[in-house]
Amino acid sequence: MSEIKDLLKRIRELEIKTKGLVDGMMTGSYKSKIRGRGIEFSEVREYVLGDDVRHIDWNVTARTNKLHVKEFVEERDLRVYVIFDYSASNEFGFNKSKKSIGHEVAASIIFSAMKNNDSVGLGIFTDTLEQFIPARKGRRHSLTLLRSLLSHKTKSKKTNIETSLLQLHHVLGQHSVIFIISDYLSPSFLRPLKFLKNRHDVVLINLADIRESELPDIGYTMLEDMESGEQLLVNTSDQNFRDAFTKNSLENSHKIKNDITKIKVEMVNVSEQIPFDKALRQFFDQRMRR
Repeated sequence: MSEIKDLLKRIRELEIKTKGLVDGMMTGSYKSKIRGRGIEFSEVREYVLGDDVRHIDWNVTARTNKLHVKEFVEERDLRVYVIFDYSASNEFGFNKSKKSIGHEVAASIIFSAMKNNDSVGLGIFTDTLEQFIPARKGRRHSLTLLRSLLSHKTKSKKTNIETSLLQLHHVLGQHSVIFIISDYLSPSFLRPLKFLKNRHDVVLINLADIRESELPDIGYTMLEDMESGEQLLVNTSDQNFRDAFTKNSLENSHKIKNDITKIKVEMVNVSEQIPFDKALRQFFDQRMRR
């Protein structure tokens, strides 16, 4: 019983904490800020001057000897998915873990979708897609998503974004807006990201912590990989070691950013140094100006 009370308290705290962002920024004009709304096939009709030639239906054109185009209509409902990385590396953090920051981001997106009467769903992954809840509408469903997110017990501590996104690609149906919340400490995941991007509007939320790229000078200390449990004794007073550590971290980060830029996927960076509400406001403002 106490666990349930604690869980409900955490959900309530998240709702209160994210209320300002949800009310002030992500409602009302929320849908106009999410470009790339889905379209549904409606019918085939004869081509008229000015139609998009990319929509020509060549099969019907060949049968009738007249140019025909496919006509589409905008989907009436927006489907939003929060896809959350629950691997052990997201437990890292000094004052607040990356996972806790991610919970705040996820709650903001879920409550925003709910207030706009959009369908919202949830996916949780580690080295595989461990849980998937299809998008639905309503407050009760939104609270169910948050309960599932906050109470999830992982089957693995490891991360495999590539495998998880491939599985996600197979279970998602119609066009959706997908927010993938992770620290992206995983080998290349460009291939499944391309698959998702071709059908959906994908936004990457990067949970970062400056201490993962900059080591303080505290002498000999033990570094531990939170996913594998492997430990390594290092001398943080060695400037060359600290410089090499930072260089390697920044190179990995730059590679990921360059890769996703090439396929035109956007990334929002949040951390203790970059508050999630500020980062999300800036992101949506930029989309509005395009």
